[in-house]
Amino acid sequence: MSTKQTITDRTMSAMVMEVPGQPLRLKTIPIPVPAARQVLVKIIACGVCRTDLHIMDSELAQPKLPLIPGHEIIGKIVQLGTTASKFKIGDLVGIPWLAYTCGQCKYCRREQENLCENALFTGYTLDGGYAEYTVAFEDFCFSMPARYGNPSGAPLLCAGLIGYRSYKMAGPHADRLGIYGFGAAAHILIQVALHQGKKIYAFTKNGDRDAQLFATALGAEWSGDSTASPPELLDAAIIFAPVGSLVTQALKYTDKGGSVVCGGIHMSDIPSFSYELLWGERMIRSVANLTRKDGLEFIALASQVPVKTETKLFPLHEANEALAAVRGGSVQGAVVLVM
Repeated sequence: MSTKQTITDRTMSAMVMEVPGQPLRLKTIPIPVPAARQVLVKIIACGVCRTDLHIMDSELAQPKLPLIPGHEIIGKIVQLGTTASKFKIGDLVGIPWLAYTCGQCKYCRREQENLCENALFTGYTLDGGYAEYTVAFEDFCFSMPARYGNPSGAPLLCAGLIGYRSYKMAGPHADRLGIYGFGAAAHILIQVALHQGKKIYAFTKNGDRDAQLFATALGAEWSGDSTASPPELLDAAIIFAPVGSLVTQALKYTDKGGSVVCGGIHMSDIPSFSYELLWGERMIRSVANLTRKDGLEFIALASQVPVKTETKLFPLHEANEALAAVRGGSVQGAVVLVM
């Protein structure tokens, strides 16, 4: 059996970060060669995530440089590494943020691979998906249903996966769920939560009427400003916006025994607050990365719902414009690059 398709070109286009804080540059570079347990993937689409901005703004330190960002990748396998056997040529796969774990550290041994001491991350410590091709470790790729073999599938690989892990941390009792920051992750998560009979209360930037109408159209019980009081206490709240003050805001409206889950990889400082807000066995917790188990569970669930994503598409060479759209919060749903 052939381990690769015929690739006529030896080079590809990629948007590259050479210096943090500077715009990405469109470059022509060699197509990467997969290592033994890796696969080469021809990219169909790559989602644009706020984490990409955190990397570019040096809020996440020590990225690989030069770096091809992007960790919400949908594509087809075109070449196998010499010992890769999980997939075959032509298979549709998704490549997420978590790119590699060691399997040996204390976190990996206790089924917390998302906390692995030696982890690598797509589009951060390894090159990612703002390109025509990428390589990935086969054990960290997900087989994707055919319905997601297009740009609509890309946001599932981070906005969906991190949203799902945050949702699990909110706990099964969380029937009244608040979501702070109604962007890419929230518009996916609301579909899952409603499918499971939950009530959603959507909090947006103050005065962002478009986002509030978007949340209501997707089935939110209530939507309003992030400083507003919901009509009833929440069983749990998930914060996707990277704004630390929302933690105390959410605690005010979370019932006893409830959780406030911080779903972002970076957040501004959390202000001091009265112990009274936390008392009553309320809990604040963060979400770090994802596990492969999360991915398998979520992708199966997304197909059952089925999850439909709202996307604004940009060609690869307009990656800087796509990032600006994410920074400005001007898009309802997700921003995706197409190759």
